[in-house]
Amino acid sequence: MSATARTALARHLSAEVIARIEEGRHDDPFAVLGPHAFGGAVWVVAFDPGAAAMWAVTPDGAAHPLARVAEGSALFAGPLPGGRQPYRLRGQGPDGAGWEVEDPYRFGPVLGEIDEYLLGEGTHRRLWRALGAHVMTHEGVAGTHFAVWAPNARRVSVVGDFNFWDPRRAVMRRRGATGVWEIFLPGVGEGAAYKYDIIGAYGDHLPQKADPVGFGAQHPPETASVVRDISGYGWRDDDWMASRGAAQDRSAPISIYEVHLGSWRRKEHGRRISYREAAEELVDYVREMGFTHIELMPISEHPFDGSWGYQPIGMFAPTIRHGTPHEFRDLVDAAHRAGLGVILDWVPGHFPSDPHGLARFDGTALYEYADPREGFHQDWNTLIYNYGRVEVRNFLVSNALYWLQEYHVDGLRVDAVASMLYRDYSRAEGQWIPNVHGGRENLEAIEMLRTANTLAYAEAPGIITVAEESTSFPMVSHPVDAGGLGFGYKWNMGWMNDTLSYMGKDPVYRRHHHHQMTFGLHYAFTENFVLPISHDEVVHGKGSMYTRMPGDHWHKLANLRAYYGFMWGHPGKKLLFMGQEFAQEAEWNHDAELDWPALGDPLRAGLQRLVRDLNTTYRANPALHAGDCVAEGFQWIIGDDADNSVFAWARRGVGAAADAPPVVVVVNLTPVERSGYRVGLPRAGGWREILNTDAGIYGGGNRGNMGRIAAVAEPSHGQPASALLTLPPLSALFLVPE
Repeated sequence: MSATARTALARHLSAEVIARIEEGRHDDPFAVLGPHAFGGAVWVVAFDPGAAAMWAVTPDGAAHPLARVAEGSALFAGPLPGGRQPYRLRGQGPDGAGWEVEDPYRFGPVLGEIDEYLLGEGTHRRLWRALGAHVMTHEGVAGTHFAVWAPNARRVSVVGDFNFWDPRRAVMRRRGATGVWEIFLPGVGEGAAYKYDIIGAYGDHLPQKADPVGFGAQHPPETASVVRDISGYGWRDDDWMASRGAAQDRSAPISIYEVHLGSWRRKEHGRRISYREAAEELVDYVREMGFTHIELMPISEHPFDGSWGYQPIGMFAPTIRHGTPHEFRDLVDAAHRAGLGVILDWVPGHFPSDPHGLARFDGTALYEYADPREGFHQDWNTLIYNYGRVEVRNFLVSNALYWLQEYHVDGLRVDAVASMLYRDYSRAEGQWIPNVHGGRENLEAIEMLRTANTLAYAEAPGIITVAEESTSFPMVSHPVDAGGLGFGYKWNMGWMNDTLSYMGKDPVYRRHHHHQMTFGLHYAFTENFVLPISHDEVVHGKGSMYTRMPGDHWHKLANLRAYYGFMWGHPGKKLLFMGQEFAQEAEWNHDAELDWPALGDPLRAGLQRLVRDLNTTYRANPALHAGDCVAEGFQWIIGDDADNSVFAWARRGVGAAADAPPVVVVVNLTPVERSGYRVGLPRAGGWREILNTDAGIYGGGNRGNMGRIAAVAEPSHGQPASALLTLPPLSALFLVPE
C-alpha cells in the first residue's frame, strides 16, 4: 500500500469517524463503508461487531483479507484487487464460526430523481411505491429496499432479526433535502420483522418505530412492521371493475352491510375469521341477504382491539389479525365476483400516541400539529394530523389511493369528518386556535379532503367516497369545482337520530313527535344521503336495536319490521350494521361473534327474511332507488296524520327510470290495526301489495289486503285516485300498480 493511500485511508477513517460508526451515530455511513478509492486502488471498509476476521470475496471465489483499522475496532478495511466489482463479506467469529453476506454499503440508491422531486414537493401520488419496504432485485441481488421520511432525524437505521436488532448495522442513506432515508438490505425478504431506530432531532434515542408506510405488521401486542411483497396478485374481477361505476351511481340501489370482521363470526376456540374464510362465508351471506355492498370497519393495522380499528398505526397494512395482504385481496376479489362492492372505513382524522407509531416520529411533531390546541383530540386521547404540511397531506391522500388501487376497494367511508372540519370540535373557549381568517373551520383539513376526493375519483374510476359528517356543514357531497367537499355520499346522521328517538318511544306518545319521522324530508335532497343504522347505535350503553324498541318480544320485533320498512322505502341509500338484521338482543361486543343461535327464534328469523326481501324489493323496483338523491323521486301522500301515526308517500322513477312504475309506501307506527283507511294513489285500477312487513313469513300477524288493492278514481291526499286499505299494526306496506 502506498503512503498516499495510507494517508487517504487514515483521513477517511479518523478516530472520530470510527467512533461514530461503531456507536451507530454516523449520519452518512455510505461515505465511510463499502468500496472507496484510495491512491488509485479500491478498498473495502466493513463493519461487523461480531467478527474476529473478515474477507472480501470476489466473483472468482478469491477471498481478500480485510484488516482491523485499529486495535479492538469492529471496522475492517482492505484492498479489492481488480478494482470496483461485486463482492461478498465473509466473517469469522472468535469461536471459528463463519458466515458470508452481501455488503449493503456496496449498493447504490434505489430512489430516483423523480421520486426525490415528488417526495420533496409532497405530490407523490404513489407514495407507497417509494417509501416502505419493497422486496426486489437490485443490482442483480435479491433483498428489500427500505425508505422512510424522517427529515429532522440525526440518524435512522433499520433493525430486525436479520441484524440482531442492532441499530449500528444498517444505518440508512439520507436523500438530500427530501427528509427521506433509504437502504437496500440484501437477503432480507418476505416475512421479516423490522423497525426504524431513530436518533431524533435533539440527539435523543427515540423508541423504535414501526414503518408508517409498511405493508404488514406483527400480531398485536407485538409492534414491529413485517416485510410483505404486495406485487403480483392475480385479480379476477375485470367484469366488476368495468361496471362498478354504474353500480355505485346515485341512481343505483345501494344497500350496505356494515361488518366488524373480528366479531362477525368466530372459529374454533374463539379464533377470528380469516380473510379467506370471509371470502366464502361473509360474501355468500351478504349476497344471499340481498345487500349490494360490504362495508368493513377499519382493517388498517391497529394496536388496540378495543378501538375497533379507529385508532390505526399501520395505515398501509391490512391487519394481520385476519391474514396477509394477498389474502385480504382474496376477500375483495371474491366479493367482486359475487357482484358485491367493498367499502373500507378510512381514518384520516386522528392517530394514537403509541410510542412505536407516528407520534413525534423523528423527535419532532412531524405528522401532528405541534400545539395541543390543534394537535390533540381530547375526546379520544389521540393526535391530529398536521393537514397544513404538504408531506402529511401527501401521506394521507396517497393512502386513500393505495387502498383504491392496490386492493381494488370500491369506496372509502371517511370517519369523523366533523372532527376534521372544525378547529373547535369538542373544545371549550380558549382551547382552540382560529384559522388565518379568525374562523373555526380547519382550512387545511378541508383542502386535504377535497384533494383526496378529487384524485380518488380521477384515478380510480367508478369508486365512491362517503362522509360520516354529523353537522350541517354545507355541500359535503357536492363536487369540488362547485364549492363542495367532493364526497359522493354523506351519512344522514340527523335522520338516524330523529327516527331512532321516535321509534324508542311508546306508541301512545308518538303522535306528539310525528315531526321526527318527517323532518328528514325537509333536507333529504340537499346531499346524496346514506341512511345509516351503524355500529355506533348498538354500543356504549345504548342497547341493541331490539332493546331500544318498546313493548314485549313480539312488539319489539314488529316495531323493527315497521321501522326497516320505513327506512327501505325512504329516499337515501341504506346501511345496516351486522346483527341488526335479526335483532340481536345484546349490545355489540367486539370480542365475541354475533348471537347466531338467536336465529332459532322464528320471529328473529322472520326479521332476517324481511331484510332480505326489503333488499330484493329495493333492487327490483327502480322507483325505490333511482330517485334516492333527487326530490323528483319523492312525493308525500300522507305526512300529517299524527293522531294515527300513519305515513304514506310515493316513490317515482327518474332519469333513465322515469317510466318505472311508482311504488307507494304506507306505514302504520301504532299497534292498532286501521281498517278502511283511505290512502290517495297516483292512479286508479289494481295495485299489488309487493311487501307487507306484517306477513306471517316475517313473524307478523298476516293481516293486510290479501295481496291486492282496487283503487277508484276518487281523489284524495292530492292524488287522482284512492283506495280503502287495511293497515296492520306496526307495519309497512309497499304497493305497485298492476
